[in-house]
Amino acid sequence: MKKGLFLTALVMLIALPAAGLAAGRINLLPKFTIYSDNKDVALSRPEGVACNDKEVVVADTGNGRLLTFQFVESGLKPGIPIKLPNITSPTRVQLDAKGEIFVLDGKLRKVARVDSSGAFEGYIEPQGLPAGSQSINPVSFKLDPSGNIYLVDNTSQSVVVLDPTGKFQKKIDFPKGVGFIPDLCIDPQGTVYIVDAINCVVYSAPAGKEFSPFTGSMKDYMTFPISITTDGTGSFYIVDEHGAGVIILGQDGSFQGRQLSLGWSDGLLYYPVQMCLSPTGYAFIADRGNNRIGAFSDIK
Repeated sequence: MKKGLFLTALVMLIALPAAGLAAGRINLLPKFTIYSDNKDVALSRPEGVACNDKEVVVADTGNGRLLTFQFVESGLKPGIPIKLPNITSPTRVQLDAKGEIFVLDGKLRKVARVDSSGAFEGYIEPQGLPAGSQSINPVSFKLDPSGNIYLVDNTSQSVVVLDPTGKFQKKIDFPKGVGFIPDLCIDPQGTVYIVDAINCVVYSAPAGKEFSPFTGSMKDYMTFPISITTDGTGSFYIVDEHGAGVIILGQDGSFQGRQLSLGWSDGLLYYPVQMCLSPTGYAFIADRGNNRIGAFSDIK
């Protein structure tokens, strides 16, 4: 991306509204786009993005690296690359409460920990797995506020929960008849949600105990849901990879609307993957097909 364009993006970022606006219909309003790092090296097929109130972390999958962008008073600083030989295919990323980066290597099928300075701290090695679950091949994961790690494992057809050190805590089996589960999210009450990409159904497990349908079939609204996240206040955001949009659900699983659409211009999507919501009111989407990260205001 041209440096001038990035500066324009920063000016736009300053004008973004803060979180906590009056309740109403949710709108994802395009604000700016991230195309490159601090040296204008272009992103390549990014599949992951994580954010908090201080930074944004991008899994720049095609380039085999991470990028960290810091929030400052003047906007968003250009991204600093983190290139590690231990992580060659970063896909999904998460930030814990300490600002450490957790990243899934899509080739190794391992979750790695990277400290806030960008140093590799090791892989999360599952310990004490029950019989029949000795091989875990996660396709996605999430962290809860305590740092526990929830792995989506389609091999064992379950969500495997580990403590921050990798010690096995429990296994939540998928419901019978599911297709492919690409992602999950956890709400503040500890309810776990998974999305079925084939059947377009969301399931919930209150207190992480047993999954049951949270929605009926949503094939009228989506074609291949790839990720799910929650804003912690009762709304859920589902990224439709093949449909190039974001579906919003209410706290009861009801359809609240569909945002964004297919395209190549800024603010449109082409094979999007992961989405994150910043506490400060921004939504970031890894727009893999367009080789960029789209930034939106999350207005309610």
